[in-house]
Amino acid sequence: MKKNLLKTKAWKKLTDHYKHFKKIEMRDLFDADPKRADKYTLKLDNLMFDYSKNRFNDHTLKLLFRLARDCGLEEKIKAMFRGDKINFTENRSVLHIALRNRSNKPIYADGKDVMPAINAVLAKMRQFAEDVRLGKFKGHTGKKLTSIVNIGIGGSDLGPVMATEALRKYWAKDMNCYFISNIDGTACAEVLNKVNPETTLFIVSSKTFTTIETLTNARTCRKWLVDALGEPAVAKHFIAISTNQKEVEKFGINPENMFEFWDFVGGRYSMWSAIGMSIAIVAGPDNFEKMLDGAFAMDKHFATSDFEHNIPVIMALLGIWYNNFFGVKRYAVIPYDQYLQYFPAYLQQLDMESNGKSVDREGNFINYSTGPVLFGGAGTNVQHSFFQLIHQGTDFVPCDFIIPAISHNEIGDHHEILVANVLAQGEALMRGKTEKEAAAELAKAGKSKDEVKALKRYKSFSGNRPSNTFVVKKVDPYTLGELVAMYEHKVFVQGVIWNINSYDQMGVELGKQLALNILPELSGNATGIRHDCSTSKLIEAIKKMRK
Repeated sequence: MKKNLLKTKAWKKLTDHYKHFKKIEMRDLFDADPKRADKYTLKLDNLMFDYSKNRFNDHTLKLLFRLARDCGLEEKIKAMFRGDKINFTENRSVLHIALRNRSNKPIYADGKDVMPAINAVLAKMRQFAEDVRLGKFKGHTGKKLTSIVNIGIGGSDLGPVMATEALRKYWAKDMNCYFISNIDGTACAEVLNKVNPETTLFIVSSKTFTTIETLTNARTCRKWLVDALGEPAVAKHFIAISTNQKEVEKFGINPENMFEFWDFVGGRYSMWSAIGMSIAIVAGPDNFEKMLDGAFAMDKHFATSDFEHNIPVIMALLGIWYNNFFGVKRYAVIPYDQYLQYFPAYLQQLDMESNGKSVDREGNFINYSTGPVLFGGAGTNVQHSFFQLIHQGTDFVPCDFIIPAISHNEIGDHHEILVANVLAQGEALMRGKTEKEAAAELAKAGKSKDEVKALKRYKSFSGNRPSNTFVVKKVDPYTLGELVAMYEHKVFVQGVIWNINSYDQMGVELGKQLALNILPELSGNATGIRHDCSTSKLIEAIKKMRK
């Protein structure tokens, strides 16, 4: 790949194409081609991807596919699946795809097939999850463990939180699942107020077993347990997802109850590993593995489909089109399913931690836009929060709508209304409403000419605002796996085209380092550390308030 993306032929052609295409209306594209939706819809299993409501034509796509090929995307995909060290800043392979490699074909990292180790941990997870669910692995007083508390942060929290909520319908009837991630003591206190020490299992998820937020929360939970049941209870109520056996044992956890994962699995991709233990326990190991099956299906689709029929590739390229040519640096993900309420929050980390970069693979500062801002929430709730901006704001916001055809809870006409809403939103964003149409509606409603004139502009919608619609049959474990893997690969493709490393996250380090300097000052054990005047003043103000 050329060092300067902006000088590639495809980029220059896309720039010229944008100048001629930027004012084209989607209404006109649909009027000109009654079969546009058929042409721009793809299916995989029970997932349908309609991308027809986007601002492009055949020539746009042709140039975008050319850009992907000019950037060496095909070879980069092969390199990831081969186990090449594409995370070059940390000298690591990127093999979350191996965690759900249901074909069991060898995948190599550092010349070693990783599948035997992955399968061994998966088998150990299955056995442990079944033992907890069946009451074979009991608490210190012999009672069944029915409250699962996952202690982690970042990828060790967001993935399990999202997936367990998405699969809540599959939970064991006698179990509950809780999550502690925030270092704010309130997060810890609120969970501990809800659970019984005799029936609670804590999962401490930290690769190094040194993460300050996770270990602080874990020690608080440990003290709470020991105060209630005594020191020996720790081994029966705590397990670890880690690689640091020494620290795990020091904490009091039986090393037999330590579950390993690997450096080739980044935190935001770790849900597929033992980090998913909470999912396997509350939703069952069968459903956890069905989630792996769905992800594997998307992996195969991504690795083997030509770009023109490749769902993650097309998603990524449309994002490039808006981000880098229209200058739209944000997008929204809106699942119309209550069980997917944490899906946008999960994707925020996946996308923004992966591609929020400003230095390219050659070490040059980048002079083009990379990772967008992602936000979202569950429809229809968010229709009454940020949809005003999406429909009538000064800039358009590309949207991904996700809707299941079948609800897990068919109550009255709830789901029909929900489906009607999501389909209407996509249509409204695309079509809009002209001033003439608004005026006609107002007149029909009995408004006077003066009222029509005064209100018609406020009632009009510019339209021509893009969206993708994903229809799934049902939000089940398999489908959830497909959806998550789909976005993972989309993010990867965009990172390739932007020529960045999507797999490190060094931007989170500086604040943590500075926090360690400030901590002793707040406790009164250190003075004389140099800060800017604002930070120093804030430290002093907080200390005075405490007095």
